[in-house]
Amino acid sequence: MIKEAIYHKPINQYLYNYDNETVHIMLQAKAKDLKSVSLVYGDPYDFTGENWNYKLKEMYISGQTESLDYWKVEIKPEFRRLRYGFYCESFDGQISYFTERGHYSEAPKAIGYYFCLPYLHEVDTFSAPNWVKDTVWYQIFPERFANGDPSINPEGTLPWGEHDPTPTNYFGGDFQGIIDHLDYLSDLGINGIYFTPIFKAGSNHKYDTIDYFEIDPQFGDKEKLKELVTACHKRGIRVMLDAVFNHSGFYFEQFQDVLEKGEASQYKDWFHIYDFPVKPGEKPNYDTFGFVANMPKLNTANPEVKEYLLKVARYWIEEFDIDGWRLDVANEVDHAFWREFRNEVKQIKPDVYILGEIWHDSMRWLQGDQFDAVMNYPFTDSVIDFFGNHSIDVKQFKNRLTEIMHMYPENVQNYLFNLLDSHDTPRVLTLANQNKDRVRLMYLFLLTFIGSPCIYYGDEIGMDGGGDPGCRACMEWDPDKQDLELRQFIQNLIQLRKETPVFGAEGQFEFLHIFEESNSIVYQKQTDNEKLIFVINNSDQEQIITVPELAGQATQPIFADQAAELDEHGQVQLSNYGFQCYKIQ
Repeated sequence: MIKEAIYHKPINQYLYNYDNETVHIMLQAKAKDLKSVSLVYGDPYDFTGENWNYKLKEMYISGQTESLDYWKVEIKPEFRRLRYGFYCESFDGQISYFTERGHYSEAPKAIGYYFCLPYLHEVDTFSAPNWVKDTVWYQIFPERFANGDPSINPEGTLPWGEHDPTPTNYFGGDFQGIIDHLDYLSDLGINGIYFTPIFKAGSNHKYDTIDYFEIDPQFGDKEKLKELVTACHKRGIRVMLDAVFNHSGFYFEQFQDVLEKGEASQYKDWFHIYDFPVKPGEKPNYDTFGFVANMPKLNTANPEVKEYLLKVARYWIEEFDIDGWRLDVANEVDHAFWREFRNEVKQIKPDVYILGEIWHDSMRWLQGDQFDAVMNYPFTDSVIDFFGNHSIDVKQFKNRLTEIMHMYPENVQNYLFNLLDSHDTPRVLTLANQNKDRVRLMYLFLLTFIGSPCIYYGDEIGMDGGGDPGCRACMEWDPDKQDLELRQFIQNLIQLRKETPVFGAEGQFEFLHIFEESNSIVYQKQTDNEKLIFVINNSDQEQIITVPELAGQATQPIFADQAAELDEHGQVQLSNYGFQCYKIQ
């Protein structure tokens, strides 16, 4: 028994309220080291004489990587409190009682040795808007989606799609253009739109805000935004706006005042300025986003800044009935601000969705007091690396996804914002080296995995493009230049999510098998009443994949257009980059 590899802390993903009466507990151990684990648990005040009354409940392995096993158990504490430890047995016959104070050969009698859940408070249970689980998002970069009102084009606007995108050019995308194409999105199956910033700014991307209370005139006015939100809601489409609270733009009124008046400015403490006078340029003497001088970092600990930004957050919900905030560079803003932010917006609209842009492990923000979700870039990277460019093999892919599925509590996983690409990355087709078979596999996995999936505008019709600005090209509206087969494929996947709950948000995900020689995977989605088994050949060669769970089963193939053959022994014959999903009858 490798005792030093056995790990648990009574916090975060290792101990959490799953709902208002249930807790989940997880133990981490070296892969294939422990034969069994049981939870030793009881009420901290339940004694017979001097003996603590405890019970044992067998734990199960919820996931395995090359280096780790994850053991989990679900408990409903009778009186909402627990003391607990772990009874571990290794394959070589060793046993250990693992407690907060270490390992023991016998169960410690002193209650203080055990891990503690003092009380299951409902207010501490993670809660996110339930509608998010069933939402398929579509990210729109407004400047490049559609030009519906040329009369408000910015100066120098170029003809739609006739030039390559650059960091400085304009094509006139606006709100009217989006309204004109809402039926297109509804037909695709979209029921959530995430807009990159729409507020008055000095660039085409709008991440350098000039005025947080005004619409950028190139998009329209506030009445037009109300029209857009209303039109979305009539179609059952939720609307999420992008808030840039980490930094402002160079021409933000308060920063201009500091530039003009220096240390005498009433706004000097709104920013992180080292000394005066303020010196923009290659090495500014104030904190910025990255090293970008025209994006000065806001001091969100300053009471005036805090109240200003919270007023912004309230305003767009109260006046325009938006459904969510995506928070730019969220990890560089202090936690105290985000806690107040959550309290403010949830009081106005309890089911508003709070999404943070964080590219790394985000547990600190996902404890129920700040965000509902983050952009799941670890998922993005893993899917791209496995399906898209084959830079990792199937074993590495399973390891990564298993780690991701144990990075956060289970009730957090259901709301994570899963994406393949965005305005900040090369497009998925480019990442897949123009191989649309690989792109189809990525969308199949995205739309059957747990969480809330997002499609970047134009990906569904085969648009490509490298990193910024290449990924920000004008939406292609000419049907002759669209990949309509790819669009139909994605549309069908979205429809399956809506019609078959186990296919989408309700199904529990589990890897069943990986096949290293063929780079193939088998996984299942399961509810109490339904089970689907997915077989994917991520190679350029035809493969025969044996799936014992399908042997002798009455099955129904979900994808009628896929020429996969299944025999009575559970052998599935798949073409190169082929796939099939079987419903167990």
